[in-house]
Amino acid sequence: MKSARNSLPRFPDRHDAAWLALPRPRSLSHPSLSHCLRTMSPVRKIVPNKTAFFVCDIQERFRLVIHAYPAVIATAEKMLKAAKLMDVPVIATEQNPKAAPPRPNPHAPKTALVALGATVPLPLLDLPSHLRPSWVPLAKTKFSMIVPQVEQQLKEWETKSVVLMGIESHVCVLQTALDLLERDIDVHVLADGISSCNGDEVGIAIKRMRDAGAQITTSESILFQIMQDAAHPGFKAMAGLVKEHKEMTKDALEKLIAGRGF
Repeated sequence: MKSARNSLPRFPDRHDAAWLALPRPRSLSHPSLSHCLRTMSPVRKIVPNKTAFFVCDIQERFRLVIHAYPAVIATAEKMLKAAKLMDVPVIATEQNPKAAPPRPNPHAPKTALVALGATVPLPLLDLPSHLRPSWVPLAKTKFSMIVPQVEQQLKEWETKSVVLMGIESHVCVLQTALDLLERDIDVHVLADGISSCNGDEVGIAIKRMRDAGAQITTSESILFQIMQDAAHPGFKAMAGLVKEHKEMTKDALEKLIAGRGF
């Protein structure tokens, strides 16, 4: 009488023809699998010479409605000055800055778009042309910053890491982060550089971005990660910038991060 064990089908040996005929898993280079493996990695360090700063929709119209907006603006100002010191390229966008054009057909439906105004005064124009494309700041209607023009620029720069700041954390910032992660670009979100109209949205958005694989950090931390070494030729100037913005940085940390538990 056959034992129950002997009646079980034999799993093919790896040298058998049956084994060789088994379907193989997709290559590890497959985008979705590559993304999963990347987000599981415990260490995702910034790549200094392949990094870009993203300034998302820091516009005048939001000045009176965004939680702790002056702190967001101060962080962006510091990061743009640092970009010039460390030769980091910058992309900045504006969400629907101008009113919609007149309707050629009076019977056409009215647009729901509202003009949100230009970018607040930031040292964008102080950046040399190789760090700021001529079309920056770029007007957009899409919530994410990843529009065709930006995507092409990222390819030309061979960008591996993006430092993200701006508003609103749960809309444009979140969607930008997710789109970048989907393209296998590491995202470093400045907790002292993002906000929303409703301050309670920020913590939820940060958790969503972190769960997707983004790194949550601060402006000062990321600047020294990019610099890496006190022997860096720009260290003295960077130390001076950090000192210059010391009180503004402290204020941003207190208003945007304190008590959020991250």
